[in-house]
Amino acid sequence: MEFLSRKVQYNQKSNLLQLEEYMYPLVDTANPNVFRNLFPYSEVPKIAFNDRIVPHEMPEEIWITDTTFRDGQQSRTPYSTDQIVHIYDQFHRLGGPKGLIRQCEFFLYSKKDRDAVYRCMEKGYKFPEVTSWIRASKKDFELVRDIGMKETGILVSCSDYHIFFKMKMTRREAMEHYLSVVRECLETGVSPRCHLEDITRSDIYGFVIPFCLELMKLKDEYGIPVKIRACDTMGFGVNYPGAVIPRSVPGIIYGLRQHAGVPSEMLEWHGHNDFYKAVNNSSTAWLYGASGVNTSLFGIGERTGNTPLEAMVFEYAQLRGTLDGMDPTVITELAEYYEKEIGYQIPERTPFVGKNFNVTRAGIHADGLLKNEEIYNIFDTEKILNRPVQVAISNTSGLAGIAHWMNSYYKLKEPETVDKKSPVVELVKKWVDEEYEGGRVTAITDGELVQVINQACDQLGQPRP
Repeated sequence: MEFLSRKVQYNQKSNLLQLEEYMYPLVDTANPNVFRNLFPYSEVPKIAFNDRIVPHEMPEEIWITDTTFRDGQQSRTPYSTDQIVHIYDQFHRLGGPKGLIRQCEFFLYSKKDRDAVYRCMEKGYKFPEVTSWIRASKKDFELVRDIGMKETGILVSCSDYHIFFKMKMTRREAMEHYLSVVRECLETGVSPRCHLEDITRSDIYGFVIPFCLELMKLKDEYGIPVKIRACDTMGFGVNYPGAVIPRSVPGIIYGLRQHAGVPSEMLEWHGHNDFYKAVNNSSTAWLYGASGVNTSLFGIGERTGNTPLEAMVFEYAQLRGTLDGMDPTVITELAEYYEKEIGYQIPERTPFVGKNFNVTRAGIHADGLLKNEEIYNIFDTEKILNRPVQVAISNTSGLAGIAHWMNSYYKLKEPETVDKKSPVVELVKKWVDEEYEGGRVTAITDGELVQVINQACDQLGQPRP
């Protein structure tokens, strides 16, 4: 009698004996699996748990990629060619000498987009690498081949919502179609990056893992990298330990690495912010084994947007304990460029880039800032972002707020700094109080404060700051 058994093999990373993985054949179901128990549509989606925990396994190297010129252009007025080139230059500076902003992806469909691609490629930067995005069609691939791209993203939707309802195919038909386009890429030496759209509503073990196993076979056959981008298109991903797939980000990343054999350096997460989870899910993807996280500057993207690039710069620094040469002052320059040159108004309270992200209006907070800036500032924003902490003057700012505003606005250093006992500060405070007692409801502008301070100095016979 012959017995079937799986091999026991030694894992050099964990130093433990492990059973050989099961094979995962395609489940070519006749009916779509839309996980109606999790996504009832007429109700808020549900987060379920089975308490299956997978281990952290952060890669040795992690990095950021960008989709500002692709996904980011799908929700706003398209950028001009000059604007794209300028922003691309800034990404090169921001990424630093290690090129931690690893890639920028572009559309190729219009002449303007192709002109931008050519001009960015002419820069000769190693990073960010210029890459493209196409649909899974041979006609689209001709654009990639004609331009001479080394890599392109390919849309390979993987949920039954897309396969059955949008593409009107079976799972097997979809897989065979996708593999034919990927093979054509490989035949001409182009490295494909497969965008698994809507992965957080897909059958992970019935379609995604079998499909990725076939992609890894093609990688080995042609000796050309085949990357996987796990796309949380609707923002359904969750980072909670023990949550069930397909919503579990740890479960998806673990499955792609352990069961489909996708190396960390070929695995990337692309998140959307529909449920306010884009940043957390991207960081989670790093923690569980994806080297890349895909982002868009200021989070600009479809519907609620993508994972903000600037957020992941600071997630990287917090997880690694260093910026590794990235220059975050570029983030401030980009924010100013968007507002002054592009005309895009960043919401005032947006972390790191909004007008008020490090501005306080409360008098008690201003008093703390005056005594020690660290009390109410997240880090040295002047050093790291070239954004000094500020106080906005209103009816709640108090003497301390006015003193801090003067020291900050006029860049006063000891012994020229003023405190809340200064006669000038007291006169300004009296004017502010009178404004609000008279019915004012808006914040005091910088121009008004300068004028009142000058008048107070003249009244006291002191030199103007």
